[in-house]
Amino acid sequence: MMHRKTAVIGSLAMTVLLAACNSPMPPDRPATAAPAAKSDDVIGANNAIATLALPPAKPLAPNPEYARFPRYVGTVGGKQIEMRLGAKTDEASGIHGEYRFAGSSSVILVAGDRDGDTLEIEESNDGTHITGNWVGKFAADGSVSGERMNADDSNPQPFELRPAVAGVTVPANRGAKPAAPSLEPAPPAAPTPPRNAVGGTSNVIIGE
Repeated sequence: MMHRKTAVIGSLAMTVLLAACNSPMPPDRPATAAPAAKSDDVIGANNAIATLALPPAKPLAPNPEYARFPRYVGTVGGKQIEMRLGAKTDEASGIHGEYRFAGSSSVILVAGDRDGDTLEIEESNDGTHITGNWVGKFAADGSVSGERMNADDSNPQPFELRPAVAGVTVPANRGAKPAAPSLEPAPPAAPTPPRNAVGGTSNVIIGE
């Protein structure tokens, strides 16, 4: 009887062990991948989206103070424009103003110098960033011609402007340039006559 109980217990233990071995294993959990670093493409795309989200630059309206400046009409790159240029009050050769394309209500600011017959100005379509450069020469009749380029001096376009009213032009530099220093030595100073001298002769009493 004792041997039979032992055999039954052993049989049950074996059954439990086999059942444990045959039970399905829990599924393996996938390893959590570390977050990948942002690539340059992702960063560039985010920057582009942020740029597109910015409000567009507000067009510049004409400045009433420039309405009294000499007016020029002509073309740049084959397109009709009107430009007003006037002298700055704080710079001898400085000029500034604005221009606009025919049919446009917004303007583009310009500022630079007129030195003799040479014109050099920069433009800005928002009042902050430089968007172009102008280099030209004035003729005797007040007209000016040359090239307008992008801010990096690329894509040069010819321009030709003439005074809308004959003879009314932006003045050239108003201040006279200081004379260049002379390389000649300065003349020697005249000798100082002695004190108490009269007519170049020392006032000394000589005994008889």
